[in-house]
Amino acid sequence: MKAQHANSYYAASANLQLDYPQLKGDQQADVCVVGAGITGATTALELASKGYKVILLEGEGAGWGASGRSGGQAIFGWASEQSTLEKLMGKDDAKKMWDLSVEALAVTKANINKHKIDCDWQDGQIHVAIKDRHVTELKAWHEQLSTDYGYDQLEYWNRDKLESQLSSPRYLGGMFDPNSGHLHPLNYTLGLVKAAELAGAEIYEDSKVTKIEHGSKVSVTTASGSVTCSHVVLACNAYMEGLNSKLESRVMPVGTYICATKPLGEQRIRELIANNMAVCDINFVLDYYRCSGDHRMLFGGRVSYSGIEPRDLAKTMKQRMDWVFPQLADEQVEFAWGGNVGITINRAPHFGRIAPNVYFAQGFSGHGIAATGLAGQLMAESIMATSERFDIFEKIPHMPFPGGRLLRTPALVLAMSYYRLRDLL
Repeated sequence: MKAQHANSYYAASANLQLDYPQLKGDQQADVCVVGAGITGATTALELASKGYKVILLEGEGAGWGASGRSGGQAIFGWASEQSTLEKLMGKDDAKKMWDLSVEALAVTKANINKHKIDCDWQDGQIHVAIKDRHVTELKAWHEQLSTDYGYDQLEYWNRDKLESQLSSPRYLGGMFDPNSGHLHPLNYTLGLVKAAELAGAEIYEDSKVTKIEHGSKVSVTTASGSVTCSHVVLACNAYMEGLNSKLESRVMPVGTYICATKPLGEQRIRELIANNMAVCDINFVLDYYRCSGDHRMLFGGRVSYSGIEPRDLAKTMKQRMDWVFPQLADEQVEFAWGGNVGITINRAPHFGRIAPNVYFAQGFSGHGIAATGLAGQLMAESIMATSERFDIFEKIPHMPFPGGRLLRTPALVLAMSYYRLRDLL
């Protein structure tokens, strides 16, 4: 039986209640896509709309993983800084990566419009500074992206300008992007899955893949069936769970958490964020938040590298939210939930192939709302015609997390303690 969605605001406000059968028996397809999140759904949609026979397999329910639980912020760039990408792959390829990240935002908006997905899209996102060194970092980042990368729509806001739009005493300034934005991630994901179905993709839930046998034809096996196909796309990210040890070793599942207040009303919510932008600070362990379509505050952060959910999650998140917005101290939290995102050691995305006809995309490192859709489009593009753009990602070196499956979590917890301490300075 497929697992229920997390007890989240997103699940409670889902526009679609999708229900697909379990895979039974031996099936044939051109392409088998594993994972019905944004990456998998976009891949299936792109290929099915071009006439490919596509089977989309999901181990739980559509949108069950990170795609349906996240903070919902669609942001330019990648989780790794452009300066990091320049060191890893050179300036020319780093520039191509930047351009693809901007394209990812366009892909997201185009999918929403083309398939009429009701997911509360809202333009506008800002990175904010908590301390003086953050101000310096944001100004340098603004200069780099504007000058070196030609992204000239960014605006640096001083404290007065920021306070005119964001009613919190914590921040010293911010970098605003009108092209980025935010959405209801589960409704977006379910809308993509439905669009893939309408385009002709066959979709199966409660169909966890247990084995892949490689060859000119690939065999994908579940507990109650199999798919024989020419191409496979692995869109599992933080939920690879033993399917491929090499891929799994290069991504660490990390818990992140969100709470949602009760509806505050439009007037009250605009007093908090006047222009309805999404917000995140630039600490290593960051806070991120935004307003929902029905005027709630959705507040996220407090990652767990140990895999253990914080005790009394609603209370923990409420305390964090009240630190940012003291004026919400008397408001109640109605939902609190979490889920895993997949991070890489260098925070750069990990896309590639494990065989000539088996593709994967993972390691979005908390930066996946837009990038996952781009990944799906690039893998579909590579299967249909040309892999030139997808191949750029294979130039990024990725190391496995040290310690193997048993010891990598405590090793990462120890390493992250340094960054948590640095956030306090």
